[in-house]
This record gives sequence, structure tokens and C-alpha cells, in this order.
Amino acid sequence: MSKIFVLAPDSFKESMSAEQACRAMQRGIEKVFKDAQFIHVPMADGGEGTVDALLIARQGQKITIKVTGPLASQKVQAYLALIDDGKTAVIEMAMANGIHFIDQTQRNPLFTSTLGTGEMIKHALDLGVNKIIIGLGGSVTNDAGAGMAQALGAKFYDVNGCEVAVGGGQLNQIQRMDLSGLDARLKQTEIIIASDVNNPLCGINGASHVFGPQKGATTDMVLQLDHNLCHFADLVQQQLNVDLKNIAGAGAAGGLGFGLMVFAGAKTRSGVEIIIEESKLTEKIAQADYVFTGEGGIDFQTKFGKTPFGVAQVAQRLKKPMICCAGYIGEGIDELYEEGFTAIFGIVDGACDLQTALKNGEKNLERTCENIARLLYF
Repeated sequence: MSKIFVLAPDSFKESMSAEQACRAMQRGIEKVFKDAQFIHVPMADGGEGTVDALLIARQGQKITIKVTGPLASQKVQAYLALIDDGKTAVIEMAMANGIHFIDQTQRNPLFTSTLGTGEMIKHALDLGVNKIIIGLGGSVTNDAGAGMAQALGAKFYDVNGCEVAVGGGQLNQIQRMDLSGLDARLKQTEIIIASDVNNPLCGINGASHVFGPQKGATTDMVLQLDHNLCHFADLVQQQLNVDLKNIAGAGAAGGLGFGLMVFAGAKTRSGVEIIIEESKLTEKIAQADYVFTGEGGIDFQTKFGKTPFGVAQVAQRLKKPMICCAGYIGEGIDELYEEGFTAIFGIVDGACDLQTALKNGEKNLERTCENIARLLYF
């Protein structure tokens, strides 16, 4: 009887998409298991690839739109997925306001905003959906979702009654908010945040301190941005009687998690759990002889909601062997073997620079999976 392999990797960032990883895994395995059956389940955890994962898993419709990029002067092309017969939209904020849109030397979270994310939400509402899933990974913003709210009709005013421009650096200027023009359809729409980030909005573990530096924030900027987020959160508490700044996940995507909770009534869920549910991964793994997963790196953080951990948990419940491949293997993986990981393999074929490793990712993954298959076949 032919063996059934479920291939459920995340993307290998900057090297290959989850779908490309599935194909590379299959190419390697089928060199050994000639008559094997393969079930591809490209995965994500709320970050890059979330829309594509659900487009494939649910045979959804891809809708391409133009929205404002991280800077007000930018226009970028993005897309969202429609699933559930057009009743659910899946959005990645990074498609509008992602870190990849701005060169590393030009990043400045004082000026970037989530305006484009709000435009994507508005477009989804215009399509008549009653549910929106929003992936929050990969942002270059730190504006607490104020830009998103402005795109949906909120207005923020300074002490002189002038409307405040978007951007994380301007939040401290806001003294009054007017939500009378906020899109009324938000109240009739279920909005779910897909994220693996549990950080609060403010403080040493908040959005600015933890994620600000990778978005271009200097030490002084981090302090300013954190002060601005706290000011904005205090204003929300005073004027809307809503206190969410210490809620886990409020700090996701530079505080967009906070903004979505406050202005759109969003609820947070583990990104990988959403993908597992929507892709029907459990039903697929139930059929499998072997399960393969992987992503760019595996370390002690993997157990905090990353894709391979989610896949491993399903495999463990169903008592299926689960093999994980990674571009690099970091510290603290020993405990993963108690959590459903049967074996973990690095795929890099020798000492090389990062760019070479990224360039050769598919070839290395294919070769590694072939060698694993030879061991399984023996």
C-alpha cells in the first residue's frame, strides 16, 4: 500500500513560500517513495502567507486592490482572499503596510501608518463580507492602528481642533477623537486577529521596545513611540471608557492589535490555530502515514504559537510521526521532542553566507527530504 505524506510547512522567509516548500518536499520524498500520495497544506501563523494558505486550502477567490503603503505618499498593490462563498475575507496587514516596502536604511516608525490596512478592511466590507480574518505579522508601523481607524472614518484632533496626520510620531498630539463617522458595518462584522504575538501595547515588553528597533527606531525613538502609544491608550480609556493597553496581543503590529480591538471590536486568536481549523489540517493528518513541516528557523520560541508547533500538536494527538525541517536550528529545541516533534533536521548543506542559504533553500529542502525518506524507506 502506498504511503500518504501530509506536507504542512510554513514559508521559509525570503527563501520560499509555503507552497514552494511543499513542492520541494514532495520532489525529495517521491525520489524514494515512487508511489506515495501527497497532501499539500501550505501553512502560516498569521504572518506572511496567511492569505495564500487559505486561498489554497479553501479554494478561495483572490481580489487585487491598490491601497496606501506604509508612507502616505506610497501606493501599493495588495490582495485579499474571499472564502466561505464570499462571506469571509482574509487580509494580511503586511500586504499594505509591511516592512518589505521600505529599505532598511529608510525605515522610520514615526512616519509609517496603518492607513492602507484600514483601506483593505473597507474594501472587504464593500464586498459584503460578514467576517474578516486579519494577519498581523511583518509590520513596519507603530501607530496603534490609528491610521487604520482613520481610513474607516475615525477622526483625531489636536488641542487647536486641527485633524492630526497619520503616523506613530503624531499620536501624542491627539487630544480628542470623533468616532461618529466610523464605518457602521464594523459592528455587524466579526473581525478576528490572527497573530502569534502576546505583547501588551506599552512598556518594556510592549510594541515599541520589543519591535520598534527592527522597524528603524533608535533608542530615543523607542522612548518617544512608547510614550505616544501610552498617551493614545490613556485617551481611549478617558474618552471611550475602554482599557485594553495591557491585554495580550495589543502590541501586535505596532499596536494595530490594540486599534482593531478598540475601533473594530476584534477578537484575537492564535494565527496557526486559525489556519489549522480553516485548512481542515486535522482531518488530513488523520489519513497520513507521515507528517512533514518546517520553516526558516526552529528554536525555543517555536512553542509560542509558531506553525511547526501547531502542526506537531495535531500530529501528537493523532499519534502520527512528525518531521520538521528548518533553515537553521537554534537553542532550546530539546523540549520540542515532548510536544509532538519526532525529529528535527537542518537543511543547510554546509558553511555559507545567508544569501547563499536563502538562494539554495528549495534545493536544500528537497535534498534533506530525500535523505529523510531514504531512512524511512529502509
